[in-house]
Amino acid sequence: MSAVSLALVLTGVFLNAVAQLLLKAGTNAVGHFEFHWDNALPVGMKLAANPAILGGMTCYVISLVVWIMALSRVPVSVAYPMLSIGYLLNALAAWAWFGETLGAQKLLGIGFIILGVWLITRS
Repeated sequence: MSAVSLALVLTGVFLNAVAQLLLKAGTNAVGHFEFHWDNALPVGMKLAANPAILGGMTCYVISLVVWIMALSRVPVSVAYPMLSIGYLLNALAAWAWFGETLGAQKLLGIGFIILGVWLITRS
């Protein structure tokens, strides 16, 4: 895989992870909600006006463009498994940013996923 291809894949993975974290931050700010016909518009407007939600959506749009560029250069059987790197990024960031637990079992599972991605990229 060329350096440009790898950079595109990793940028797509990073943007996807950042999008998830921003969406979580936005929902934390909005609080727990449920959609019902009677509150769909107010809740939808509250979400649409939240800067973190908007940032997450923006990251998703940019990551889509970057990902399409990556797929034009890298086989999907190699690129798609690399999205799993986002598990590690999100777990570490959620631990640091949101105070989520990051126990040994979770880290071991993520380690196995990363090992699998490494094996796939070497094939």
